[in-house]
Amino acid sequence: MVEIKDLHKSFDELVVLDGVSLNVESGQNMVVFGRSGTGKSVLLKCLIRLMEPESGSIKIENKDVLTLNGKDLNDLRKDIGFLFQGAALYDSMSVRENLEFPLIRNFNLSRVEIDERVMKVLDAVDLVEAIDKSPAELSGGMKKRIGLARSIITEPKLMLYDEPTTGLDPITSKEISTLILDLQKAFKMTSIVVTHDLLCAKIIADYAIVLEGGHIVHQGTIEELLAVEDPFIKNFFSDEVINNNGRG
Repeated sequence: MVEIKDLHKSFDELVVLDGVSLNVESGQNMVVFGRSGTGKSVLLKCLIRLMEPESGSIKIENKDVLTLNGKDLNDLRKDIGFLFQGAALYDSMSVRENLEFPLIRNFNLSRVEIDERVMKVLDAVDLVEAIDKSPAELSGGMKKRIGLARSIITEPKLMLYDEPTTGLDPITSKEISTLILDLQKAFKMTSIVVTHDLLCAKIIADYAIVLEGGHIVHQGTIEELLAVEDPFIKNFFSDEVINNNGRG
């Protein structure tokens, strides 16, 4: 589904990604770990060209992302969902309007088809009753659920999550993580998840990588990473992840 080769991204003198290469198989959930400022969120943004890397290649379903322009790039983005840290709901719109927005903007659907998709995703995140509420009336966990519903309403093949459980209490964090896994299975999506939340990663991840100094320094299953003797990895998981201090 995703093939990244020798990706480089810098901000002035700060090298954030220094030759990153990785593959994400179709249907796989990959988790990206790393300290704050190590390029995790930058990696996601490069995937959909919200940021431009200096060099390297990115392919999604064998399409060369960095050479696409105009309609071809927009068509690719229609197959990709992105859940931002803060859910990024439009405050001036109701839940219904937030969910309808990407459908009206990007697809030629009938009113009946739009209504069906809205109810389908609200049912999937168990928030049908919130359809006419405003974002201001929602709790943090509910906002995450609606943000997730809006991300999947276009029925994407690839989902990108940037710290999906940041700011949530442990119980809600577990609920959101389980929901992400359930939706991935139900909609047969491939996912890349940036997180510091070890519990979230344990629930979601088929595979994980750790970024440090612009490089992938370790990769494997969560169990394999927890067994690594590298002092950095041990310190990272005991401090950064378990306490959920960092942001990407």
